[in-house]
Amino acid sequence: MASSHCAILFFLAILISASNAQNGLILPIRRDAKTSQFYTTVELGSNRAALTPIIDLGAQFSWFQCDNYVSSTYSLSHVIHGNGVLISEGFGEDTLYAKNQQPVPEYIFSCMESRFMEGLASGANGLVGLARTEISLHKQVANKFNLPDRFSICFPSSGLGKLSIGGPSSSTLSTISKLLKATPLIVNPVSTAPAFTVGDPSDEYFIDVKSIRVGGETLPVKNSYFSIDKDGVGGTKISTIQNFTAVHNSIYKPLARAFTKAAADMKIRSVAAVEPFRACFSSDSISRTPAGPSVPTVDLVLPGNDIYWRISGANAVVEVNQRTTCLAFVDGGSSPRTSVVIGAHQLEDNFLEFDLVSSQLKFSSSLLVQNQSCSRL
Repeated sequence: MASSHCAILFFLAILISASNAQNGLILPIRRDAKTSQFYTTVELGSNRAALTPIIDLGAQFSWFQCDNYVSSTYSLSHVIHGNGVLISEGFGEDTLYAKNQQPVPEYIFSCMESRFMEGLASGANGLVGLARTEISLHKQVANKFNLPDRFSICFPSSGLGKLSIGGPSSSTLSTISKLLKATPLIVNPVSTAPAFTVGDPSDEYFIDVKSIRVGGETLPVKNSYFSIDKDGVGGTKISTIQNFTAVHNSIYKPLARAFTKAAADMKIRSVAAVEPFRACFSSDSISRTPAGPSVPTVDLVLPGNDIYWRISGANAVVEVNQRTTCLAFVDGGSSPRTSVVIGAHQLEDNFLEFDLVSSQLKFSSSLLVQNQSCSRL
């Protein structure tokens, strides 16, 4: 009788383990109010060292502060698993833990000294990389748990959001599936990394924005700014480190003009600009809705029939003080590497799924418009 009882418990343990693995990994996302950076929480190694890494969509790998790191399960890593390429010195492996979930064994990461934490949110002690590489968080989890390589992020404006690896939960999908649109993820043929080998493509996530509309009107901008040339210049990428969407000066000028005109048509009063913004308005003249301030919409027009990413309400503007609200886009200068860098402010309360199996981005636009939010999914 005892042996059958043990067998049942063993079988249940296998089922639970398989269920956790099948579901992938779900990590909490919080927003740091001072820096507007988004971070998660994990534990690492035999002593379960608590980590608070920033989430970086464009980083090729994860790195953590290891000044006083001790773990009996830590080992140096020499090879990127799967294709046999040597990793540069400084990479290690250890077990990564997320609360109440399947541990991720032999997780590859790099150690950094505390001086590299400068510029990160207070208390942050590392960075989780989500780029299109073999040693990104999502790829390692997908490989180890035999999952499709896809992940979703939902950055909260307040409360807790989610980073889901292996696909969102069924409850989340049932809530928002009807809200999602899809567009291809495209590859920039020239790397955008700080250091790279000639011939390497970019590991970052680009989408094929064709034009921009403000209040339904298309901006008078040359098509060439939205395309990527042979040197990898131009195009549109998504960044979780850039606070506000930065656009080429030749896009910014008509964008700010069109937004200011559309705002005036809504009886919104312009006021003196507050750096780094150029188009600012009196907060008193802006009416409020459940989705945030009632302001002109900005649409990123994508390939296909009526496919666009709408930036509206709280994503389109930012309150810089009690009296002033500004268009939440910044001038990226006259020769940026990438013409449009979609920033974290525009991602708040938007659900995004990066499907690297089908090379598609699924996106919701603002959940607030649908009386939803990242913290309620």
